[in-house]
Amino acid sequence: MNAVIIAVFVMLVLSLLRVNVVLSLIAGALVGGLAGGLSINQTIEVFSNGLGGSAEVALSYALLGGFALAISTTGLPNLLVEWILQKVGKEGESKGKRLSKALIVLSILIMACFSQNVIPIHIAFIPILIPPLLRVMNELRIDRRLIASVLTFGLTAPYILLPAGFGQIFHEILADNMKSSGLTVDMSDIPKAMLIPTAGLVVGLLFAIFISYRKTRNYQQSHIEETERTEYSKVGIVFSFIAIIAALLVQIKFDSMIFGALTGILVIYISGTVKWREADQQLTDGMKMMAFIGFVMLSAFGFADVLKETGDVESLVEQSAAVIGGSKSLAALLMLIVGLLVTMGIGSSFSTIPIIATIFVPLALEIGFSPMATIALVGTAAALGDAGSPASDSTLGPTAGLNVDGQHNHIWDTCVPTFLHYNIPLILFGWLAAMIL
Repeated sequence: MNAVIIAVFVMLVLSLLRVNVVLSLIAGALVGGLAGGLSINQTIEVFSNGLGGSAEVALSYALLGGFALAISTTGLPNLLVEWILQKVGKEGESKGKRLSKALIVLSILIMACFSQNVIPIHIAFIPILIPPLLRVMNELRIDRRLIASVLTFGLTAPYILLPAGFGQIFHEILADNMKSSGLTVDMSDIPKAMLIPTAGLVVGLLFAIFISYRKTRNYQQSHIEETERTEYSKVGIVFSFIAIIAALLVQIKFDSMIFGALTGILVIYISGTVKWREADQQLTDGMKMMAFIGFVMLSAFGFADVLKETGDVESLVEQSAAVIGGSKSLAALLMLIVGLLVTMGIGSSFSTIPIIATIFVPLALEIGFSPMATIALVGTAAALGDAGSPASDSTLGPTAGLNVDGQHNHIWDTCVPTFLHYNIPLILFGWLAAMIL
């Protein structure tokens, strides 16, 4: 058995059994390393060395949590909540509640999509926007699995389809690696080739909104939500917007979430909205809010490095190529499944492209796939697994925002719903694109 398959299987099964994701990743890495021919000492050493690769990511998320809590002290989130509550109307007005639910879902969807292309801040908006909205969501009895699905769609679909922001990076990596593997493609062809696979994500989103999570779900209003209502002033609101804009500009200018979040925090502190004697405790509390993501990302980098060290990632791609033979239908399906396994293991669709393109591009051309079909295959195979992976920030981000009161499980309320609604349609529509393009 391939070490990648074994490691990912162990990690996923343990996660589904509600074993902590960090422990599941460590156990999966240990089993995968041993299955791949590494000794226990080698596995531990490679895993430990891999932790350093995510230090920047972990610190970024910690500071984003501190920034989010600093913003909350200005009263801006409460102002947003009160505005939405006015739209809800009275308790008995079901029409007003339906409109409010639609407003919340649409607003979150737009913000999530913008975070990838228009305002490339990725998941940085989630700890600022989502926690204050939980009180309203609870009152409207909105199923948080729906919100997780909406967020994950917005964090994945735009970069897959649109060549801007993170999408520009994804498309450039795809084009560069396909060129180095023997197929030069025009960047303008990538959105056209990825249109059908992205349509699969749209179908999954609509299914989640109108079928899977259409019904209401009850949540308890937490002590924090009921009692901690920050008073706000015009000065605090103004400085909130200044802090958000400053953080965004610094992040884009220097390509650093760390210094972007730090800039936002400093603007809030300098404004006097946060008292200096309370600043340290608030920053610590904010870091705690995002600590889960940091530890999972640390473990995920170690897990990925162990899989790479075994050599079985490349072996899995090569073995699949050997099984395919000359069948285009089977080739498309196996390429997509291998992409799913690799991305679920390493947690990054951007990092999956270089691994699979080296083998899949020549193979696709040899079997007779067109350049457009090859783009769709490699792009979809890389994107598969970003939604649904316990170690992906496309699932960790939504969980961090939705679980601040402990009523949203990372695996069963984020990973499983997003896996079912997005990976299955991606496989089906990616296969269809390969067959007809």
